[in-house]
Amino acid sequence: MAQEGMPPAKPCSHPAAAQFDFWLGTWEAVWGEDGHGRNVVAKILDGCVIQEHFTDEGPDGLVGLSHSTYVPLESCWKQTWVDNQGSYLDFKGGFEADRMILSRQTTHEGKPIRQRMVWYDIAPETFEWSWERSGDDGVSWQVVWQIHYRRLSEPAA
Repeated sequence: MAQEGMPPAKPCSHPAAAQFDFWLGTWEAVWGEDGHGRNVVAKILDGCVIQEHFTDEGPDGLVGLSHSTYVPLESCWKQTWVDNQGSYLDFKGGFEADRMILSRQTTHEGKPIRQRMVWYDIAPETFEWSWERSGDDGVSWQVVWQIHYRRLSEPAA
């Protein structure tokens, strides 16, 4: 609640709510020998939500959307991913040192596993992203999918 005579705090004004700003813009995504796609990432809903629209431009044709928001009461980011292959994934996490890490607990072939996404080597025009899996509760991680991102355009003003 704002003090008398003071304007209310802006929505999503917590300093950590800007941690994903590096991701805003249009990106070329390249993986493996011939995987390529595009990722368009923008702030929506008065700057409170990061919306991602990922398109695999190869024969697999994966198209997905994610929505991420910083939750100050829990001191973490939360993300929900859905795609044209029927996936629904939910993650939470935040910056650890110089990497953004969002993870989730799930099962694979009847066994509990952890999955995570890691954004790292973050620079103004490039970054690396990996999808990783752990069967030992995060003691060790296996990279399942790694993508190199190169900026195509800055975020719209």
